[in-house]
Amino acid sequence: MFARRPSRHESFSKHHNTSFDKHRAGKATSSKQKRSFRDHAAIVKKLDVKPKKPDHSPPVGSTLTSPIVTICVGPEQRLFAAHEDILSHSPFFAAICRGQFLESSSKRINLPEELPEIFSSVLEYLYKGDYYPRLFHNKRRNIWELEEDGVKNNVESTVYSQSAGQLLLKDSMVYCTAERYGLDELKRLALRKQGLQSGIQCSTILASARYAYANTPDSDSKLRAHYLALIIRSRSTFKRSGTMQMEMEQGGTMFFDLFVAICNHMDDMANATKSPFTKSPRTPH
Repeated sequence: MFARRPSRHESFSKHHNTSFDKHRAGKATSSKQKRSFRDHAAIVKKLDVKPKKPDHSPPVGSTLTSPIVTICVGPEQRLFAAHEDILSHSPFFAAICRGQFLESSSKRINLPEELPEIFSSVLEYLYKGDYYPRLFHNKRRNIWELEEDGVKNNVESTVYSQSAGQLLLKDSMVYCTAERYGLDELKRLALRKQGLQSGIQCSTILASARYAYANTPDSDSKLRAHYLALIIRSRSTFKRSGTMQMEMEQGGTMFFDLFVAICNHMDDMANATKSPFTKSPRTPH
């Protein structure tokens, strides 16, 4: 019941020179036996249930007979349609559908600041419990993987943001949107998916990190911590990046947090090397 998924962006790696591909986990193709993120979570809670295929049914308690709501998204006013009960799984839309902002005659919601590509992923999640590319659990290897559509690297990992003036990581934008809409499970899903991306350029990572800091509250540190850990883990690449130097010269809260995270990392390494049996250096007489 939602709009057609936008066409995939061409690979942006041609426009950048620096990547940290070797620091990221690769993606693998999915198989019919793999279960989705939501299916696996359900099986952990109830081990005697083994569905034959991923459950793409609407969320429990919802109905597809509720009124249709039209959502007008972005500056170009792209139209989406969704059932009111489906939208109401988000506290944000539930409040609107109760009549606080919704025009009762037309049942229309205007979201001029949202990106259609991101809202499409949110709406897909509300209906199916996941968004493209789907997340699968590889039972044989006991790891999470992102599906592919048969063409290597033909997966939408970034979305162009007009406000930022450059490409940003799609999963980070989905995470921040889920924060605004009160969808905690979608936040966890987006964060897990972003951890599986690879081959992302330094400039995109830093721009996405700034976006994350600007669009998440200080009390929500999971996405911020993800970027700090990523920069520290890929420090050999970032310290050679001219973009990193320019970003640090501009400053901001992110770089103080990065300094604290690096100090904590060094303290952990120092503590790990300490031993109660290590002899103290002798003082020369």
